[in-house]
Amino acid sequence: MSDTLTQPTTGSRLAAEVVGTFILVLGGVGTAVFAAGFVGDPSSPVNVGFLGVALAFGLTIVVGVYAFGPISGGHFNPAVTLGLAAAGRFAWKDVAGYVIAQIVGGAIASSLIFAVAMGQPGGYDGTLGANGYGDASPGGYSLLSVGLIEVVLTAVFLFVIIGATSDRAPAGFAGIAIGLTLTLIHLISIPISNTSVNPARSIASAIYGGSEALIQLWAFLVFPALGGLLAGWLFKPLFEATRRVPSA
Repeated sequence: MSDTLTQPTTGSRLAAEVVGTFILVLGGVGTAVFAAGFVGDPSSPVNVGFLGVALAFGLTIVVGVYAFGPISGGHFNPAVTLGLAAAGRFAWKDVAGYVIAQIVGGAIASSLIFAVAMGQPGGYDGTLGANGYGDASPGGYSLLSVGLIEVVLTAVFLFVIIGATSDRAPAGFAGIAIGLTLTLIHLISIPISNTSVNPARSIASAIYGGSEALIQLWAFLVFPALGGLLAGWLFKPLFEATRRVPSA
């Protein structure tokens, strides 16, 4: 008698997306809030800097993909969900549920981060790692610069995800490739936009990031979503074109 194959329930998949996105925001944004801006003793600063934040985001994806990928696919990002649906790798009917779960997971994480941050002497008056352009950009970059980098880097992220999880890719290495790609993306774009490429992460920070973060949030919903969709639509015609090989 053959074994019966089982599939995770919808509830299990959504729970995995909540927890995975929670870990992503807690690890990445938490590092930015608690470790990237803390100076400690002036003679011996304790500060992980941009490199530490980039690594934190990459590591959270590696952890999440291997822990929860077998359950939900390990999206943790509305742009990823949209891109995979556009590429035909994910059912459109399930997109809304995944996006809501990701936003909920991110919001829970940012609420925890904010609650902890308020416990420091004098409370907390930062932006919780919110994304921004113009005066809200770490480097003062314009909306055009931010839009270009967010669309392109989100598309690159989706190209890697779709390629690394294809049937032709070596089994078992997708999480590493995806995590390293997210690290690289942050190294490039933290000075430009504080790096979104993930609307759920941007919403999570904007909730506690002040009025300017909320006003500018639209950009970090639109640009990553556009980049994800473009990559999903373009992947097959660009990279999955096949030719018939004549038999010997």
